Amino acid sequence: MFPWQKNDPKQPAPDDTRPVRRDPQDLSGQVAVISGSTSGIGLALAKATAARGADVVMNGLGDPAEIERVRAGLEASCGVRVRYHGADMRNGDEVADLVAFAKHQLGRLDILVNNAGVQHVEAIEKFPTDQWERIIAINLSSAFYAIRAAVPIMKAQGRGRIVNVASAHGLVASPFKSAYVAAKHGVVGLTKTVALELARDNITCNAICPGFVETPIVEKQIADQARTHGISKERVLDEVILKKQPTKRFVTTDELAGIYLYLVSDLGASANGACFSIDGGWTAE
Repeated sequence: MFPWQKNDPKQPAPDDTRPVRRDPQDLSGQVAVISGSTSGIGLALAKATAARGADVVMNGLGDPAEIERVRAGLEASCGVRVRYHGADMRNGDEVADLVAFAKHQLGRLDILVNNAGVQHVEAIEKFPTDQWERIIAINLSSAFYAIRAAVPIMKAQGRGRIVNVASAHGLVASPFKSAYVAAKHGVVGLTKTVALELARDNITCNAICPGFVETPIVEKQIADQARTHGISKERVLDEVILKKQPTKRFVTTDELAGIYLYLVSDLGASANGACFSIDGGWTAE
């Protein structure tokens, strides 16, 4: 035994009755709404949220039976309440109803994740106008409508966390993606504005800007880019999709969940109006 290990009679005995400090990333008792959470990034964030003890309202497209299977499985495995709302994210009234549904069904709203997104790849002079309207509505306007509905609830509670899933394309551009790049740049601007407005209300608003993540929307992009460029899918992956991602690999949904959990926890209280690049170094150039 070292001298410093001996009991010093002049020192008080350790106080073993002190309460154990709560895990700052424990989300028990909180409620989260996550749009576009039936697949891809949104589903990964929903799983991470439920695993930390929060109740979740899912939203998104897909086969109803499969959505119910995922919802029920998440509820059972994590021991939390999981609900589903089928809001069409092109419709502002339905987006607002999604938020109201969470408050009515689960009693509160602590976390709002605006993740719903769609993509279309085409040269600007050929870009279909209906695709422009669809992408702007789902990728940008839905975030506005959801935040607008959520803020009064969060203000009344005295706390809130808003996370917008933007993209590396919210910071830099790529050809053939005019609507998507415009929408994601808009999400970044919206994030900063909301953060400034709510800075004194204990409500934070941040954006996650992923590089390419292997999700259904990216799989469709690979096919679209192959068609647009007239090359194979393998060449698209190497020469287009991962060309600007220095790691030359997809970002994983677990990596996104890590920064997300930080932002919605007590640890992220001073992160506000920030855009977190999770892109393997893409936007470092």
